[in-house]
Amino acid sequence: MDEKSKQNTDNCHFLTELPLGSVALYDERLKRHERDNRAYLMELTTRNLLYNYELEAAITHDANIPGDIHGGWESPTCQLRGHFLGHWLSAAAMHYAETGDMELKAKADVIVERLAACQKSNGGQWVASIPEKYLYFIADGHGIWAPHYTIHKTFMGLVDMYRYAGNETALSVADNFADWFYEWSGRFDRKQMDNILDFETGGMLEIWVQLYDITRKDKYKTLIERYYRQRLFTPLLNGEDPLTNMHANTTIPEVIAAAEAYNVTGDEKYRDIVTAYWNSAVTERGMLATGGQTNGEIWGPKKSLSARLGLKTQEHCTVYNMMRLADYLFRWTKDAKYADYIERNLYNGVLAQTYWHWEHTNGYSPDSPDYGLIAYFLPMRAGARKGWGSKTNDFFCCHGSMVQANAALNRYMYYQDGSELYVNMYFDSDASFTVDGKTIKIMQRRDPLTGSFHLSSTSNGKQTVNRTAAEYPHNPDTLCVYLQIETDSEAELNINVRIPEWITEPATVEHNNKLIATAEKGSSFVSIRDNFKTGDVICVTMKMGIRTYPLPDDENMVAFMYGPEVLAGLCSEERILYAGEDTPDKILVHENEREWGSWKNDFKTINQPSGIHFIPLNRIGYENYCVYFPIK
Repeated sequence: MDEKSKQNTDNCHFLTELPLGSVALYDERLKRHERDNRAYLMELTTRNLLYNYELEAAITHDANIPGDIHGGWESPTCQLRGHFLGHWLSAAAMHYAETGDMELKAKADVIVERLAACQKSNGGQWVASIPEKYLYFIADGHGIWAPHYTIHKTFMGLVDMYRYAGNETALSVADNFADWFYEWSGRFDRKQMDNILDFETGGMLEIWVQLYDITRKDKYKTLIERYYRQRLFTPLLNGEDPLTNMHANTTIPEVIAAAEAYNVTGDEKYRDIVTAYWNSAVTERGMLATGGQTNGEIWGPKKSLSARLGLKTQEHCTVYNMMRLADYLFRWTKDAKYADYIERNLYNGVLAQTYWHWEHTNGYSPDSPDYGLIAYFLPMRAGARKGWGSKTNDFFCCHGSMVQANAALNRYMYYQDGSELYVNMYFDSDASFTVDGKTIKIMQRRDPLTGSFHLSSTSNGKQTVNRTAAEYPHNPDTLCVYLQIETDSEAELNINVRIPEWITEPATVEHNNKLIATAEKGSSFVSIRDNFKTGDVICVTMKMGIRTYPLPDDENMVAFMYGPEVLAGLCSEERILYAGEDTPDKILVHENEREWGSWKNDFKTINQPSGIHFIPLNRIGYENYCVYFPIK
């Protein structure tokens, strides 16, 4: 949610995530994803991004389709054509909000102007990449591939260009476009409208809520009522299960809309819908070690996933949208379990399914491509491989969630409530905020506990002899984070640091080298309340180790985790692992634990008929792998 909407607390009170421009990201891994994302956004030409819109508006009329035009779901013959541009605009706007990238914003502003020209050519309202008749078709019950879903992306891009990039033309185009829907939807009674909403609507309800929040126009209150998804919301409110074997990402955006409606209106009904959905989708249903749950894009049965480990597991769009839903719930409840969920899906979803690069090794070259753009699904079948989409010839739905998920990876890290600050994610970053008129900056840095900055064979880093190198002769299996405070004057703060569910020993929290708390395993926060001044330092030390995560319906089928990361075994078929008298977590030990100045998270099996190498799932590219292993 944008900064304007976050401040709307007339009817309800919740945490505010720090604005994108207030968090400077330095973690090199996340920054690399952002750089790849930005390069992809710039690489796609304005002409090709707009092609279906200008074709629909009769602005372009090529006798022959150009050879470089986008294919797949963006092909002029596909009923979803044009869906990607809205994602593109949203991603460009968020990246600009984080970085102030004027080159990317200029490209996005040109696209908005061209969309305004399309709207004018269409008569002043319609600005979609598909014809109006698609909506008339679904009103008559004819099967058309998700016109509301496609159109929502255009609205989303326009609204985000206004919210994050301040583009007034984008708001005007969206507002005029909404008039068409106000007039069209007014033709139908409640039952007819419910029948229409049975065709995937995407986030249309969310758009009406956002535009109402921005403009306060009555037409959006009417559209909110008309697009209320009662055939989903009523069963949820009644405690029923409307999700099993139903398409997942049809409903997640609708429930995100309910979350936004609660923020804007304060109507408790919407919050109840969101809570019921989370209970049904996550708490009662269970999840994979990665945080995902779906197979073939549908929710599986509750606590029953052993028969759903296929090639089409964990759709990336569901990863992105469920992270967004968890964010709403965290801001309402301050419950660390939602932050844990976001972290799990970041490492094992976003980072595992987008912008993969082969880790170059001196003297070696890969037999397969050294780059992967987007994995629509994350296979869980034993011995499977990730399937990577192309840059211009696929444009699956997950191409869109990919560019949004990687647009600004400084999200979900810091939240504020007056003098309270919540530190949710542990990545090198700076966070700036104000309390009682005082400007405060928190500099978060990880201590790698290596004693060396010698990061490669070409490193020019200092090779200072120090005690740390000898103090930790082996991988310390520790995440050690320092938070240093800068403030223009002494400030009373309550800094809450997350203790994640993955720690294997009690975590310690120190303030200015004094131990102030020891936290047991489990999702929680430790609060440090003090009058902070420049130079104060908080240190959070969290032990990692090998943990097993069984399937909810088969305790002997387990995945292995190291900290928040799922580990994948490099093998092309299912392999039985033997625990003997040991617990399953003793099966794996460090392998190649250090290179130069970096600890590595590579592992191998021991005491098995034959060995298996394990690496984090997010480092898997084109290799065959297994996530779940039967244990005897």
